[in-house]
Amino acid sequence: MRKPRDIDAELKALSDKARALKAKQRTQLGELVAATGADALDPEILAGILLQGVREAKIAPTREAWRLDGAAFFHRGKRSKPVTSENLAAALEGAGLGATTDNGGDGSGGSAGGANG
Repeated sequence: MRKPRDIDAELKALSDKARALKAKQRTQLGELVAATGADALDPEILAGILLQGVREAKIAPTREAWRLDGAAFFHRGKRSKPVTSENLAAALEGAGLGATTDNGGDGSGGSAGGANG
């Protein structure tokens, strides 16, 4: 006969794992803010920048320009040539991620950048 599953223990383990992932995400976000120099800004200014960014991220050309800037930031010192949309697409293909196209502004097809993953 099989041993019965301890559902409560499994739920607690999943809850603990989710809590640890949230804490890691917050830590990484704080590190990103510090690495970009945004920690020198007043909190009100930083919040305003983020709110405006969320609104403007619905505009595809703006989003693509930001994606290129972000890729260049994360690859600083790791590559000798600047990041362009062509070599970024090639790098994504090489990583098995494929080209990303986004036809809408709902945020479902955008970048899953460094803060999230």
